[in-house]
Amino acid sequence: MSTRILTHRLSVATTQPIELLDITEPAQAWVRSTGVTHGLLTVMSPHTTARITVNERETELQQDMVRWLEALAPAAADYGHNRVPVDDRLNAHSHLLGLFMNASESIPVSDGVLDLGGWQSLFFVELDGPRLQREVKLHLMAVA
Repeated sequence: MSTRILTHRLSVATTQPIELLDITEPAQAWVRSTGVTHGLLTVMSPHTTARITVNERETELQQDMVRWLEALAPAAADYGHNRVPVDDRLNAHSHLLGLFMNASESIPVSDGVLDLGGWQSLFFVELDGPRLQREVKLHLMAVA
């Protein structure tokens, strides 16, 4: 038995300061295009102010998540990082929110599909938007 490593990048754009984008279908479509039937997909955000998570896709719940994140680390609070911003973005709250989230998730692939639970979806979580271009890295370890 041998192992193959395949990689891909998704490009996403965000329109809100904090936003959950469902990336399940683009990730699944890429896995399907590889022909891999069994393996492990790791989905990673290379951004310090954007994360990856698995959760339920339901509109009211997603709005609850955004409101909860906004309350947890309010953008308008007095943060030291914002006194001398690195890239002219007052985004200390975004970095702090990232402390509570994963930069990556690994999902089994079985019979060519992401092995997610019935209510689970894969999300890119923007914490410092809007951004015209963000990247999601996909790494598929396939058993051949």
